[in-house]
Amino acid sequence: MQGNLPPEAQEKIEELQDLQETAQQVATQKQQAETQLNEAQTALDELEDIDEDTTMYREVGELLVQTDYDEAQEDLEEKVDNLEVRVQSLDKQEERVQEQFESLQEELQEMLGGGPGGGGGPMGGMGGGPGAGGA
Repeated sequence: MQGNLPPEAQEKIEELQDLQETAQQVATQKQQAETQLNEAQTALDELEDIDEDTTMYREVGELLVQTDYDEAQEDLEEKVDNLEVRVQSLDKQEERVQEQFESLQEELQEMLGGGPGGGGGPMGGMGGGPGAGGA
């Protein structure tokens, strides 16, 4: 079916596919950041129940390095703050990609005669109906 589409429509379909890929990547990154954020918040909550004199260790690569309570708390708070900003940024990016996707989809539907009063054009109304909804 794509062989019968005008070049502009084919370009829009390719752009839609690219945006769909981008949306999937952003969603994956967001999910990973949210998981890390939840883990860091849980660790920070657990830290409140620990006595400040308790010997603690943090993971550095494949090593455990001794750390004190204040440093651990400071590191976790900073990590939580950074991850919250990251999740917010990914939320906004996800919204932008969704808006672009919807806009392109509308343009493609209009191009294929799916818009109001479509008719005529070089395609003679043949490509409008089913092809427009499948994109």
